This record gives sequence, structure tokens and C-alpha cells, in this order.
Amino acid sequence: MTTVSTNTDDVRPVGRRLYSDAERARRDATKWTLVQGLLAPVQFVVFLISLWLVLRYLATGVGFEIATLSIVVKTAALLLIMVTGAIWEKVVFGQYLFAPAFFWEDVFSFAVIALHLLYIFALFTAALGAVQLMYLALSAYAAYVINATQFVWKLRLARLDAEGRK
Repeated sequence: MTTVSTNTDDVRPVGRRLYSDAERARRDATKWTLVQGLLAPVQFVVFLISLWLVLRYLATGVGFEIATLSIVVKTAALLLIMVTGAIWEKVVFGQYLFAPAFFWEDVFSFAVIALHLLYIFALFTAALGAVQLMYLALSAYAAYVINATQFVWKLRLARLDAEGRK
């Protein structure tokens, strides 16, 4: 059986367990797990409010400023959860990003961040008009939904793994 390990306490069969016993212990002991657990739903609520404001603007032409502010707040929330997530990953897996257990989620997170930051760049440089900015925000939000789904799936796998160990 192939294994992934950075030390002998962290031996984990590939494709079978999301966390080794040592990683699970570090995950459960760190305050960064709670931080991530609090920030993720907050970011999702910000996303839902912002999505509604963007769609309302596109449908009615009303509320560009508040929709724009909501996208900026959503981007800030995304960056905050990314930084704290990298710290969490360092504590749990020993590296800031691209730990094998979350490699593809991290890769896609960078695409999500790139789209959000492209929106911020286009906003501050006036590179796009109002409607185009909103469509760019929607593309960033679509990528965010995919990425959030990846992380929810990993949470589900971790719970199934924990149940299987009992």
C-alpha cells in the first residue's frame, strides 16, 4: 500500500484516510480549526447577500454601489479565510498550502482568489463597465461555489473516516 508521510507519526494510506492519527490530533487541538469553522459560514452568508445584491442590480439596474461594496466585502472574507486556512494547514499538515489531503482544493482556491482579485483590479482601474463587473463577480461566485463544495465534501469524508474508526 502506498503511503504519504513527513514523519513516522504521520503515515497515512493514500486514498483511504484524510488525516493520519497525528494530523487528526493536531486538527482537533488547534484554535485554527474553530476559526475556519466560524469563518466558512460567515463567508457563505456574505456570499448569499452579495449574490442577491448582484442579481438584483443586473435585473433592475438599481444598487450598483451596494452590490459593489458587497463584492469587496466578500473578497476580503475570502482572503481572510485563505490566510487563516493556510495557517491551519501548516499546523495540521506541516505546510502552508498544497498538503496532499487538500491539494486540489487549494489549487482551485487560487482560481477563486484570482477571479475575485481580477474583479477588484477591474473595479479600481475602470477596466470594465458596471454590468461586465457584475458578470465577472458572478463568475468568481460560481468558482467559489465549486470550491466550497470541494471543502464540504472533504468535511464529509473526514466525518465518514472518523465514524469508520470507531
